[in-house]
Amino acid sequence: MSSLPRRVKSVAKAVTSEELPSFLNWTSESEEEEEEWEPKSKIARRPRLPKKTDAKTKKAAAPRSTVARKTVKKVAIKEEVDESLPIAPVEDNKMQLLKPKEEDAGTKPKSLNQKPEVPKKLEINSFQGKNKNSLGSDEKPSTSVPVLGNQVKQEKCEEDFAFDEPPSKKIKLNAHPEGKPVKNLGGNKIKEEFEMNWDIVQALSEITNVEPWVCANLIRLFQEENTIPFIARYRKELINNLEADALREVQQTLEELRTVAKKTHTMIQKLKKEGKLSGGLLKGLLNCRTLEELDHVSAPYKTGSKGTKAQRAKQLGLEPAALSLLQNPVELNLFSYIRPNTKGLANIQEVEAGVQHILADIFAKDKDTLDFVRKLCQQRYISIQSTLAKVSSKNGNEKDIDKFQLYHEFSCNIKNIQHHQILAINRGENLKILTVKVNIPDGVKNEFCWWCVNERWRPKQFLKPEFMRILRSSVEDAYKRLIYPLLCREFRSKLTSDAEKESVMMFGRNLRQLLLTSPVRGRTLMGVDPGYKHGCKLAIISPTSQILHTDVVYLHSGQGFREAEKIKKLLLQYNCSTVVIGNGTACRETEAYFADLIMKKYFAPLDVVYCIVSEAGASIYSVSPEACKEMPDLDPNLRSAVSIARRVQDPLAELVKIEPKHIGVGMYQHDVSQTLLKATLDSVVEECVSFVGVDINICSEILLRHIAGLNVNRAKNIIEWREKNGPFVNREQLKEVKGLGPKTFQQCAGFIRFNQEYIRTFCSSKKNELGSRALLTKAGALGKKKSKPTPCASRLPNPLDQTCIHPESYNIAMRFLSFIGGNANDIGKSDMQQKVNAVIQKEGLEGMAKRLNTTVHTLQLIIDGLTQPEGYDIRTDFDKPDFKRSIVCFEDLRVGAVLTGKVENATPFGVFVDIGVGKSGLIPVRNITEAKLSKVKKRRSLGLGPGERVEVKVLNVDIPRLRITLDLIRVL
Repeated sequence: MSSLPRRVKSVAKAVTSEELPSFLNWTSESEEEEEEWEPKSKIARRPRLPKKTDAKTKKAAAPRSTVARKTVKKVAIKEEVDESLPIAPVEDNKMQLLKPKEEDAGTKPKSLNQKPEVPKKLEINSFQGKNKNSLGSDEKPSTSVPVLGNQVKQEKCEEDFAFDEPPSKKIKLNAHPEGKPVKNLGGNKIKEEFEMNWDIVQALSEITNVEPWVCANLIRLFQEENTIPFIARYRKELINNLEADALREVQQTLEELRTVAKKTHTMIQKLKKEGKLSGGLLKGLLNCRTLEELDHVSAPYKTGSKGTKAQRAKQLGLEPAALSLLQNPVELNLFSYIRPNTKGLANIQEVEAGVQHILADIFAKDKDTLDFVRKLCQQRYISIQSTLAKVSSKNGNEKDIDKFQLYHEFSCNIKNIQHHQILAINRGENLKILTVKVNIPDGVKNEFCWWCVNERWRPKQFLKPEFMRILRSSVEDAYKRLIYPLLCREFRSKLTSDAEKESVMMFGRNLRQLLLTSPVRGRTLMGVDPGYKHGCKLAIISPTSQILHTDVVYLHSGQGFREAEKIKKLLLQYNCSTVVIGNGTACRETEAYFADLIMKKYFAPLDVVYCIVSEAGASIYSVSPEACKEMPDLDPNLRSAVSIARRVQDPLAELVKIEPKHIGVGMYQHDVSQTLLKATLDSVVEECVSFVGVDINICSEILLRHIAGLNVNRAKNIIEWREKNGPFVNREQLKEVKGLGPKTFQQCAGFIRFNQEYIRTFCSSKKNELGSRALLTKAGALGKKKSKPTPCASRLPNPLDQTCIHPESYNIAMRFLSFIGGNANDIGKSDMQQKVNAVIQKEGLEGMAKRLNTTVHTLQLIIDGLTQPEGYDIRTDFDKPDFKRSIVCFEDLRVGAVLTGKVENATPFGVFVDIGVGKSGLIPVRNITEAKLSKVKKRRSLGLGPGERVEVKVLNVDIPRLRITLDLIRVL
């Protein structure tokens, strides 16, 4: 038997007369019990004693030490490590079995992947007590862990790779040598700060449709402050290859559940202090999973509430009569409760009404009853209906009313209604243009009432006809007055919540697509911010984003010919053949102006092309503190022209300067939760910047602060260190920066890049200064103990730092290089690709991962890092801007015409495409099928995103309404 007592038993002992749990009992007896059952595993967390300092102390501790060592020796020898158990990388990148957390061991949950032949007693004893210290010995790295058959394998410590120094904090995360999904050894039981009657892992799994073991792993990963980019790239085996969008959904849902739990416990403490908490109310509160349910249960007890009809009836002393009707109706006599001079008890009718209100309240807050009626609704046709409000038809703005014409007489099944329709209906309701209601068929009410009267609430004893009438009336009253409105609120809330989440997720997907637009390198660009009265602002930037020239031209005020000479002179002077035009005011006229000059070959010998880019947020950025700091001598209008040009040269580096919600690729973004919107968009920016990576020696502070694990202060500290000490040479130097601890280093290190050519130049200039000292490594002098890296050693470049390989995997990468006969200096070359392909073809990916004692996902990441060419950018897989030389007019469009265009925005109902006629066309979602999408490119979803080039066919042209309907032919 295990010596660990269960928490459940402790709680049971601490229950009060009101059946309250232990967290509400403030008696000293309960506190003593809480201290008594504290798990022994916490004892193992005390600091270890110093090594061999006091002979007496050592002698006194000898009996315990001997017993512990003997226990370990019994399980210390095994020929092979069991590969079915989770392992985690530690120093020297050995793999170590993950120890369960104390809370997991205390509750002893059943693991999903626990094998039946392993005794539970063996598992607990192997991890806890004094043996736990021997598993994590400080003297040498070890993989001594409990496995099947009470045997383990100890591996010899291999010499460190000279470039690598593992983080001082061991990474306590699971992995698997064959890359299979890892189910946490501690099981799916998670101990939360606020306990509820439902399991958070199971609830999270049901809401997000993610497997429970993945949810359990994610909760632990988020608790350990791991970022989404780090989890998505370096912990794939723990999350079953989920993408960043799915991770964000799980994280947001987890926060919502925790918010409900926190508010529930706050309400419980408040009601207990006020003396209003009963056992039944406590149970109802702890069953709540949503804020709507919590409000429903707690509403009558909130301060300032007049009290419900049931509460007033209870105050009159009718609660015993109501309970007697359900439990012992034979002895009930309602006439005995009549008080002629008391309101509410004056006659039998008032007494019966009071009893009815109490019973209705009991029915409406019973969990089984609510579950039954919700299940009934899932099987029936529930519709949401909107009509034109009477007030709006008289006093409303006719233009606004016409916008909601589709919803003046609208009805749809809640299972089939689209997210954008819900948001449109909600907006119309908020503007008092529409009236909205939910229709639940009468069949639900009839079946519900029959079930309550005949099954759920029917007393076992004989029920008199008059009492049966009261019971039926109570059930009908509960449904009509309490349950029906609750169901309507729940349906509206669920529909709105889902629609808002979908809108935010769509905004995030569009933003990602826009940020990952392929950069246009090596070109001198002219940015044009169009305008009428104040002219068109010009800015010419170099291939390295330096501002070469700024000017203002007036193209639309009768001076077009004279200004054309100025533009031609500037283009020839700076050898610029690419013009970038913002899509704001006067965009169409400016585009026509340049297209006309290009067609006449006015800029010869230059072959000039132009493209249209979104200027959303450019004006806001031009007056921001960042823009003032970056371009202090420029007028704000000219700054916007610079920003427009840089959006083509490096979209990611420029767009991160703008608050994401101002980029304008969303749907109903002002109608959704702004907190959720900001959190999601910031997370998407962090994901994009991290996955692309930044060169730490040339990137801006704004770009650096969006790397996973970094923030404003840490980015500032990195820039200050760079200015003070010169450029970074390797990732290890990040540890020298103030504020970058082991956890921060773990999160950000894999996303930091180094230009090896620049580093080689820097190192060669320092070679004479360092002399032979530069050859020292971490190993120290021969025969001496391993010492800390010297300042000279920290200046050595590491070829692996230019890859996406994480420092925790450097030793595995070096062993793999040794196995294939490669060299770190050959990273990204064709010879490396050939050697890797030959070995993988012979050994297989899983076989090679098993040889290296790592996961398939980690090995694949290492292979990608070694074979990708130097300076590889994931954005090369995405589309570049669509450059043009001519223009097409709206009136020239004909049905059946085939055109090419660029996706501007994506919504749940379709995709808007810029086909160069001044007005975007719409491809309805029904015309976007999987067969038409590119199979060559790696797609995140079946939908299209901003920046993608497509070939379309014109289906309809509505000239009066300026609407174009398109059909997707293919993705270019």
